[in-house]
Amino acid sequence: MEEVAFTMKLKPGFEAEYKRRHDEIWSELSQTLTEAGIRDYSIYLDRASGTLFAVQKRTEGHIIDQLPSLPIMKKWWAYMADIMETNPDNSPVSTTLEPVFHAD
Repeated sequence: MEEVAFTMKLKPGFEAEYKRRHDEIWSELSQTLTEAGIRDYSIYLDRASGTLFAVQKRTEGHIIDQLPSLPIMKKWWAYMADIMETNPDNSPVSTTLEPVFHAD
């Protein structure tokens, strides 16, 4: 299983709203993420900076690269665009992090 970490940025003052929207994540979106090969997905918030730190575990042969073309993903991004820093297509601005240490 592959593990990927990345950051995103939340707009100031939207911490509670971001959590609420994820607490109520759409079942169709959850199913789509699972079908794409995501088996474990956590997002953490650094309240001081508004930085979101995400970690995904992905199955071998995952199809994550296909997610941006799916209507449900585009709909979620549009739904979240008002509270996050986004690209012109509404996808979150994200920065992949380089792994430098791991211990079991």
